[in-house]
Amino acid sequence: FVALYSTVWGFVLNEKKLQEIDSLWKEFETPEKIIQMHTNLFHHFLFSCKASTALVEGKISKNLKKILKKIVAKDAHEQLAVADAKLGGVIKDKLNLSCIHSPMVTELMRGIRTQMEGLISGLPAKEMAAMCLGLAHSLSRYKLKFSPDKVDTMIVQAISLLDDLDKELNNYIMRCREWYGWHFPELGKIITDNLTYCKCVQKIGDRKNFSCSDLSEIIPEEIEEEVKAAAEISMGTEVSEEDISNIQHLCDQVIEISDYRAQLYDYLKNRMMAIAPNLTVMVGELVGARLIAHAGSLLNLAKHPASTVQILGAEKALFRALKTKHDTPKFGLIYHASLVGQTTAKNKGKISRMLAAKTALTIRYDALGESTSAEMGAENRLKSRSKTKIRRISGTGKAMARADKYQHKR
Repeated sequence: FVALYSTVWGFVLNEKKLQEIDSLWKEFETPEKIIQMHTNLFHHFLFSCKASTALVEGKISKNLKKILKKIVAKDAHEQLAVADAKLGGVIKDKLNLSCIHSPMVTELMRGIRTQMEGLISGLPAKEMAAMCLGLAHSLSRYKLKFSPDKVDTMIVQAISLLDDLDKELNNYIMRCREWYGWHFPELGKIITDNLTYCKCVQKIGDRKNFSCSDLSEIIPEEIEEEVKAAAEISMGTEVSEEDISNIQHLCDQVIEISDYRAQLYDYLKNRMMAIAPNLTVMVGELVGARLIAHAGSLLNLAKHPASTVQILGAEKALFRALKTKHDTPKFGLIYHASLVGQTTAKNKGKISRMLAAKTALTIRYDALGESTSAEMGAENRLKSRSKTKIRRISGTGKAMARADKYQHKR
């Protein structure tokens, strides 16, 4: 294609037709018009994926060098039209060939591409489309630099799904407690754990069956006796078997979603340890995953300064404080980290600032470093834990730390 473009560019320069960009498309209405420009156009039109990726990066491949050297040897005084200004600069430096990049070049290349199928003989349209698609996929893979161990998109999707599952579980459990509470209201006060409550309802069904059932696998013996005693004197209403069946189906859904949530959490934990081990050690897998999801990717998060990491997730409070001229928030998503939770309320702001600074370092190490160890995160976490107990400086200490006034001596 380079030979094709350069030859056509030389012809158009001689004809001086680039002065009228709007009418340039008329020269590319049919393949015959382009073929009339030069009879030897298609000697070098096959480039491998490596050559294409080199062009994308603004580098000169071996095939391109050979073609350009031939062009330099034949027509050293002609200009070469390039679509990428960076590539034109490299060609000019290495081969001393003058290049041009302008809107006229864009129109010229667009015109050649419109007649590409007719210009390349012996290549059906389907094969041409398949070749273009294959080259596009290869370029996309190269640009993404796909690695299954370094895909933070999986973390973003997993933490979003985990939050959605928590919301759905809360809705289902509230509905189950309220629904079965009409039949056996005392059970909700005795069994506070939601999953245990649903397992009991799913196994027993009607409250009359509690007295002759064994619940030792689900709840302790003392709670089991209390449940059986409450079932005999319950004030709940009588319900039909169809109602109990629907409630049990709802309990099945709650148990299945809970099991899937536990499986998803293990997957997220393993994925976080593979992609961002230091960040995981520093703030935990859930907080780390939420930070990555909020920023969009691990690389985007690595570009944020520590002050932004500290208040990430509290943007609404930040802009409201700036608008009303009040105090800005001291923490966002990082508030849920264990180190901030262990600190007293008075020192949470200071610890969150220090933790955000250490976390920003670990994020950049995970995103841009080649090591997969979590030693840096563990070391920074130990330093942060040692500083969670902030000592108060006495008055004498302040006086001793104060520096003398500087006086300039002439």
